[in-house]
Amino acid sequence: MVNDSLFMKRAIELALLGAGNVSPNPMVGAVVVLNEQIIGEGYHEKYGQAHAEVNAIRDVVNNFPNAAELLKKATLYVTLEPCAHFGKTPPCADLIIEHGIPKVVIGSRDPFDSVNGKGIEKLLLAGKEVTTGILEAECLELNRRFFTRVQKQRPYVILKWAQTANGFFAPENHQQRWITGKESKLLVHKWRAEEDCLLIGKNTAIIDNPQLNVRLVQGRNPRRAVIDKNLALPPHLNLLDNSQDTFIFNAIETKIDGKNKYIAIEDFDHFLPQYILYQLYLQDIQSVIIEGGVTTLESFIKHDLWDEARIFTSEDYWERGIKAPAIRGTQISSDKIGLDTLTILKH
Repeated sequence: MVNDSLFMKRAIELALLGAGNVSPNPMVGAVVVLNEQIIGEGYHEKYGQAHAEVNAIRDVVNNFPNAAELLKKATLYVTLEPCAHFGKTPPCADLIIEHGIPKVVIGSRDPFDSVNGKGIEKLLLAGKEVTTGILEAECLELNRRFFTRVQKQRPYVILKWAQTANGFFAPENHQQRWITGKESKLLVHKWRAEEDCLLIGKNTAIIDNPQLNVRLVQGRNPRRAVIDKNLALPPHLNLLDNSQDTFIFNAIETKIDGKNKYIAIEDFDHFLPQYILYQLYLQDIQSVIIEGGVTTLESFIKHDLWDEARIFTSEDYWERGIKAPAIRGTQISSDKIGLDTLTILKH
């Protein structure tokens, strides 16, 4: 008996290789199977380039002289419903039909209006056998950022902070003081390479003067965002150095200065998180990490606008300081990262 879950698991593993490179598209993996053996595999490698199904079929064609014959007997496993519309690439459903692949196994449907159900319908009308919902929960989790953006018209929001063992976030004197170890810092840079944008508040920008890049790992730098109501940030800050695309949310003006994009928000004192997320959505931002400070983090928590919280807790105890945000969610994991403990909560 064919183990559909086994092959879908491999497709998910492949899809994850596209993390950080395909947004605002979803991560997708595909494998071509014949006689319970994988004969081709591929994934969506970069935004605007070939989809997973194309790369998997091409893998078969490149490695087997009789590829046309093999494909007519094979099964294609794909984590997300094949597209049925012309976008930056031709429809994958048409390619599957063209190569005569008789069976397609799909992890989850695509909620995007141009695709939702249409890819499956096209395959069925062409006489293909279609199975859906294999490892569906895992496939939905894989593309939680994409689904959030399509269904809620906002980016997937990740809250991230570090706190001491007794719950302090930062010193009372607003001086910079590291809480976590080098292993945690390295992991944060890996996360940055996987997400689209990092957001901080004005005070964090001034106190820490962060670069918000991925200098400790290989990968693309995310876009940066800062909340600066009155445009009071000094121009020498790393955030304003024009090395990365940076959004400055303010109450004064909208303009572009090199890679710095100033976006004025009219009602700055009410529903600010909603306005920020909508503006990021309009910029094709699929995911954002909120890195601080406390006021910024608490504003997103207050407005119930978060999907995931990643909290580092060190072994240090401070006598006093600014308390870390209070948050309630479902604990997904708790792991040791060096001497620190990383707890991940889901909304």
